[in-house]
Amino acid sequence: MKFNTKTIHGGQHHDPSTGAVMPPIYQTSTFVQKSPGQPIGDYEYSRASNPTRTALENALASIENGTRALAFSSGLAATDCILRSFKAGDEVIAMDDLYGGTYRMFTRIYKDSGIRFHFVDMNDLQKFKSLINEYTKLVWVETPTNPLMKLADIQEISKITKAHNILFAVDNTFATPYLQRPLDLGADIVMHSATKYLSGHSDVIAGALIVKEESLGEQLHFQQFATGATLGPMDSFLVLRGIKTLHLRMQRHCENGEKIADYLNQHPKIKTVYYPGLTSHPFHEIAKKQMTGFGGMVSFTFVSGRKEESIIFLEKLKVFTLAESLGGVESLANHPALMTHASIPEDKRKEIGITDDLVRLSVGIEDIEDLITDLEQALSS
Repeated sequence: MKFNTKTIHGGQHHDPSTGAVMPPIYQTSTFVQKSPGQPIGDYEYSRASNPTRTALENALASIENGTRALAFSSGLAATDCILRSFKAGDEVIAMDDLYGGTYRMFTRIYKDSGIRFHFVDMNDLQKFKSLINEYTKLVWVETPTNPLMKLADIQEISKITKAHNILFAVDNTFATPYLQRPLDLGADIVMHSATKYLSGHSDVIAGALIVKEESLGEQLHFQQFATGATLGPMDSFLVLRGIKTLHLRMQRHCENGEKIADYLNQHPKIKTVYYPGLTSHPFHEIAKKQMTGFGGMVSFTFVSGRKEESIIFLEKLKVFTLAESLGGVESLANHPALMTHASIPEDKRKEIGITDDLVRLSVGIEDIEDLITDLEQALSS
C-alpha cells in the first residue's frame, strides 16, 4: 500500500457493529465485564487502551512502518515516557539544537535525577563516538531541528548505535512520515508532537511514539499505562482525522515553503535563510538523501542583526499569525529566543546559533501570493 493510501486506510477497519466508516469516539472511561477479571471484549479501562485511541495508534504504526504505536497527551509526555526507561548514572547523547521543551526536560527534570546528558553536533561523528561509553543508553536526534533546520544522517548514526547496542530515537515532528521515515533508516523509536503536522489544524495537543520492535513497544506501553499520560478519545479522533489529509497538506506545505525560502533568500534585508531545500543549506545533501521533500518550516535572520527589527516585522504581519506551535493549515510566525526557546539559557542559544533576530515561520497552505505579499509589507515596515 502506497503512503497516500496508507494515510486514509492504513491499519484502519470499518466499525464492525455499525459499519461506520470513521471509528466512533468511545467517550468512556471503563468497559463492562461479564465476570471479575473477564471483560467482554479487548478493553477494560481507557487508561490502558481505548478503541478510538487504538484506531489512531494503528494508523500511526502504519504510516511510520512500525510494529507498535502509542498516543500520548503531548509530545513532551511521549518524550518523558522514553526517559523513564533510564536510571541514575545512565547517559544520553542528544543533538545540540533541540526544541526548547525537550532541552528543558533533559536539563531541568531528568538531569536532577542523575541522568547525564551530552549535547553535540551530530554531524561531527567522531565527536559523537567519543562520547559513547558503557553508560550510554540513548541517542536523541531531531532532524530537521527546531529552529535552525540542522539535519543529521539517520543511517550513519544508526550504524554506530547498533554497534554499541544503544537505543536510537528520532523526533520526526518537522518532517513527518510523508517526508522521512526514521524506522526504515535504522532508528528504534520515532517521536512526534502530533499537535503539529499530524493533526494539522491547531486544535489538539497530542504526542506519539512508534517503534520497530514489539518488545520495546510493550515496555513503553507499560510505562505509559503506569504513569497515565494517555490521549483521550476525542483528541485521538481529531488526530486520526488530520492524518487522513496529511499527504495533501504536506504537498502544499512543501510547495509554499520552497517558494518562501527562495523569496527570503533573495531579499536585501535578509541575511541567512535556514531551509534544507536551498542548495546553500549546509545539510542540503543529507536532506536529499533521506527526505522526499523539504517541508514547510523556514527560519531566517536579518542583515541588521537587530532583535528590534525582527519584533517589528512580526508585529506587522497580517496573514501570518504570531503564535507558538507549527504545522497547522494556517501560517504561523514565531520569535524563538522570546517564545518557544526562551527556556534555553541565553549563552546556550548563542552557542548553537539561535540569535535574537531569528524568526521561524511555519508556512501554511494558503495562497502563496497572499503569503509573499504579507511578508513583503512586513519587511517594508
